[in-house]
Amino acid sequence: MGLTRSEVENIAHLARLAIGPEEIPVYVKNLSRILDFVRQLEAVDTRGVQPMAHPLAVNQRLRPDEITEHDEHSRYQTNAPLVDAGLYLVPKVID
Repeated sequence: MGLTRSEVENIAHLARLAIGPEEIPVYVKNLSRILDFVRQLEAVDTRGVQPMAHPLAVNQRLRPDEITEHDEHSRYQTNAPLVDAGLYLVPKVID
């Protein structure tokens, strides 16, 4: 079962897509093919199939948790016009 031209126009309207009249037949064809494929997938019996998070059984390689950068906070604040207790002070912009 494919989509009709009016259904595609309605979908485009709901999605706020500007689709020209000459493009609608292409969208009708492509969206209908996608829906047909989804129906094929729904027809497959998946009972007994274990859900998995990844198609490959691999472990995540992690790097060592080591400090690679040092605290330069005080050095960065030397360029700031106003600083108090390690915080940057900015002018009030909203009353």
